[in-house]
Amino acid sequence: MWYRETRETDLAGNNPFYTKRFAYYVGRKCRAMTVKEVAKELKLDWHTVKALEKEYLPEQLRRNPVAASRSIGIDEISLRKGHTYRIVVSDLERRKPIWFGGEDRSEASLDMFYNSLGPKKSKKIGLAVMDRWKAFETSTKKHVFQAATLYDKFHVMRHLGDALDKIRKMEYARLSGKDRSYIKGQKYTLLSNRENLTLDGSKALKKLPGANKRLNTAHILRESFGQLRSYKSEGWARKFFDNWKESLKWQRLAPYEKFAEMIARHWDGIAAYSRPENKVSLGFVEGLNNKIRVILKKGLRVT
Repeated sequence: MWYRETRETDLAGNNPFYTKRFAYYVGRKCRAMTVKEVAKELKLDWHTVKALEKEYLPEQLRRNPVAASRSIGIDEISLRKGHTYRIVVSDLERRKPIWFGGEDRSEASLDMFYNSLGPKKSKKIGLAVMDRWKAFETSTKKHVFQAATLYDKFHVMRHLGDALDKIRKMEYARLSGKDRSYIKGQKYTLLSNRENLTLDGSKALKKLPGANKRLNTAHILRESFGQLRSYKSEGWARKFFDNWKESLKWQRLAPYEKFAEMIARHWDGIAAYSRPENKVSLGFVEGLNNKIRVILKKGLRVT
């Protein structure tokens, strides 16, 4: 009993005016409240609360260590306008976030995650899913060189969607009068999956073949590209992509040609999805990031 009482009343390491027990009390409050709100409630200085929270977090990690992950997803969150970013790392098998931090979306910021994980747990990572951000790829190859890199399909399809929208704008600029009438205001219709369209959107899409053949071809090619992820063999996936690229000839779809060149340059990160060991669920990551954005807007902490 004496030992327990002495341990709980030990002074906090970085603040000799408060006990560890009080530091953990403050830390627990910071999980549900902002530092400013905790400081106001406990009548403490903001910097004091922040320092006590830092005492609490390492102890939480020690008591509840993050289990070694075999598949991770890496993404950035924009905190506000002006390109202020933080990094979110998720365990794709357990479907939960395991790290949120960094100072931006740089290589050094992602290094912070791998350093916190340690070499022993890092060696167990076999797959890292990310967008084509060079800083993420460089940091990952440096720390977990044994892991396969897979480019997030949502980011890949976003690039293709951007290419389609450039074609839409090119057609709008090329045409005039009645020929422009269909193109204006149809961005959402062209970029949405068919199952997500409203009744009006579905009707508008049916008019596309007769309204603008080039735009219709671009739309069909965008929809068909999603088939690439369905192949269980890298060889068949490559054959599909080569045929898809070949179909661009004589179509005068320059943005698609640039997209195809990008895919060819980064083929290893695209084809990795065809390997059976790399079949992971990615859909929850976008939902998770949206939840984090809501939390941040409310001024709460991500824990």
